Amino acid sequence: MKLDPFYLIVDSAEWIDRLVPLGVKLVQLRMKDSTDAELRSAIRRAKTVCAAHDCQLIINDYWRVAIEEGCDFVHLGQEDLAEADIAAIRAAGLKLGLSTHDEAELETALNTAPDYVALGPVWPTILKKMKWAPQGLEKLRAWKDRIGFLPLVAIGGINTGRIDSVFAHGADSAAVVTDITLNADPEARTREWIERTADFR
Repeated sequence: MKLDPFYLIVDSAEWIDRLVPLGVKLVQLRMKDSTDAELRSAIRRAKTVCAAHDCQLIINDYWRVAIEEGCDFVHLGQEDLAEADIAAIRAAGLKLGLSTHDEAELETALNTAPDYVALGPVWPTILKKMKWAPQGLEKLRAWKDRIGFLPLVAIGGINTGRIDSVFAHGADSAAVVTDITLNADPEARTREWIERTADFR
């Protein structure tokens, strides 16, 4: 499986409405502390926009809702993975992406036969409080050597000035949140990301 090199992560359907039509081909909907109704409404809205623009939609964490809403891709952190019914996810035909931060988590992830593995944070991130220190570029290279043909997603502190370096160290896709959502002009930054990742597409 090939992932688009530009992996956008947003926390609302509104962001998907704004940015996917610009040419985004891979987006994760990562909603925390939402009601079931809010989540389902956002997923349905996001699915419609993504389908219209040939964009792959990944749902973060809520694998049961993703199955029930007919999604085709879910991303789980390690805590969510421990509680998830992987057999049910597979039976529903969903692809699966997994977060990893250390060797033990990578081993756990690989035993689940995921469709991609994410490593982070590569650099310090302001997105959320992390118990892990920045992993660095050399860890990306080591992870890619370990996982081989599986796509590797780099996440954490990535901006347009760091794009080339993550790909040079083995990443197949670069996930980005705050470099776009906190930017003064998110649309312009999204277009820049699409352009800057074109050679890796």
